Amino acid sequence: MGFEQTSSQMIACLKDRNELRLAAINAAAMATALDEASSWPARDGAARFDATEVDALCFVPATSEAYVRRGFDHMELVSRELSNLIDVPLFDVLERSSRQDQRELDRDGRAKNLRGTIRVIEDVSRLSLLLVDDVVTTGASMREATRALLARGAAQVTCCSLARVW
Repeated sequence: MGFEQTSSQMIACLKDRNELRLAAINAAAMATALDEASSWPARDGAARFDATEVDALCFVPATSEAYVRRGFDHMELVSRELSNLIDVPLFDVLERSSRQDQRELDRDGRAKNLRGTIRVIEDVSRLSLLLVDDVVTTGASMREATRALLARGAAQVTCCSLARVW
C-alpha cells in the first residue's frame, strides 16, 4: 500500500489545502490507533501504549517557513484535538530551525539535514512523553525530536504518526 491512500489525502488536505476541520478527524484516527495499540502486548508483555502512563503529548513542529506559508502548524492543531481525546496534556515544547525541504532527500540526506534542528524549549525532565507527527517517511524527524527530548531529560518518548510511507 502506498502513500496515495486515504491517510495521505487527509494529511495533504489539512496541510496544503487549509481544510482545518480535518485536524479533529486526523486526531480521531490517531486516537483510534493508540487505543488499538493499548491491547497489543510489547516484548515485555506490557501494553504498547497506556495513556495513564504518559505525562504529556508533544508534536514535531513545522518549520517557520511552513508556518508562514500555511498560517498554522497542522500538527499543533491535530495535537490539541488528540490531547483532548486521550486526556493527556499538550506540551508545546519543541522548536524547529530551518533546513532544506525534506521531500526531495533520501534517508541519509534527511537525517543529515535534520541533525541539530529540533530543540526543546521547556523542561521535560523525568517526563514520559507521547510524540506525534503526521507522516513517518524515513523516521528522521521523529528520531531527531526524540533525541532532543531525551537529551533534555525526558524519561521516555513514545512515537505515533497518522501515516507511514512504506
